[in-house]
Amino acid sequence: MLIPSPKWLRGDDIAASEITPRHVFAARRRLLALAAAGTAGAALSPWLTREARAQQGRHGPKLAATPNNAYVVTEKRTPYEDVTTYNNFYEFGTDKSDPARNAGTLRPRPWQVAVEGLVKKPKVYDLDELVKLAPMEERVYRLRCVEGWSMVIPWLGYPLSELIRRVEPQPGAKYVQFITLADKKQMPGISSSVLDWPYSEGLRMDEAMHPLALLTFGLYGEVLPNQNGAPVRVVLPWKYGFKSAKSIVKIRFVDRQPPTSWNLAAPQEYGFYSNVNPDVDHPRWSQATERRIGEDSGGGGFAALFAPKRKTLPFNGYGQQVASLYQGMDLRKFF
Repeated sequence: MLIPSPKWLRGDDIAASEITPRHVFAARRRLLALAAAGTAGAALSPWLTREARAQQGRHGPKLAATPNNAYVVTEKRTPYEDVTTYNNFYEFGTDKSDPARNAGTLRPRPWQVAVEGLVKKPKVYDLDELVKLAPMEERVYRLRCVEGWSMVIPWLGYPLSELIRRVEPQPGAKYVQFITLADKKQMPGISSSVLDWPYSEGLRMDEAMHPLALLTFGLYGEVLPNQNGAPVRVVLPWKYGFKSAKSIVKIRFVDRQPPTSWNLAAPQEYGFYSNVNPDVDHPRWSQATERRIGEDSGGGGFAALFAPKRKTLPFNGYGQQVASLYQGMDLRKFF
């Protein structure tokens, strides 16, 4: 993803699209230095504490959910340790290991989510009320990042449509906007200018109402770890991962396409729809293949650079369920 360099470090005449993402640059530098020193085995040393950090999430409350076999992919699940230590959550840092290291400052309780805008029944939900709004399900979804890596995760939640129906959108409500927490005291990454805060994402109403759109409270049988978007996020398995807003505090129903953070930061790279489309390349890399984290590679971190590539599927493999939402649209223009 695009990470702007400080102004003092670059000239204003350098195009944003030419800037190498910071985490990619740093990983390459570290790997080259280790290789030059003849310490290839040491490349994994920064990740020796990965499992220990991941275990911190296992001390959280369990979250009961009934498996929904209608929404299960049969591929091997990504190990819990990778799911909880290899993350994009820029509010806690731009490196993949930063969220697991820094998210302990997040306070997921007490928590409220305000539902507002063009609805007949606006409401501020306490977290406990929101959790109990509908039966909790376990669904095993793929999640693909625009950077070219993917995971298979058992998520816990219920259809976003359950909440939408209860607040009764007005006829003029065409889009749903998600606003996430932006608190410098809890989120050290907010001090960065990498994005305009708070983080904002959005969906068309029919996308938000689709059965695959999941209002999510947990993974692997537990409440969401902080680094994975605690205490509530959305998961949209046919879209790139950054569309799945984390640590949500507001859900707004609006009549116009809402601004979204990455589209504002780099509109030529991150479209509003951001459906997984292997035929539409990112301006700086191909989207035709991906690397599955934890698959024959020993986990995240440096090992992720060597995971075997696999072909990326249209709509991340969910085309049969969601392609009809975009019938007649030019998916290159509306990327």
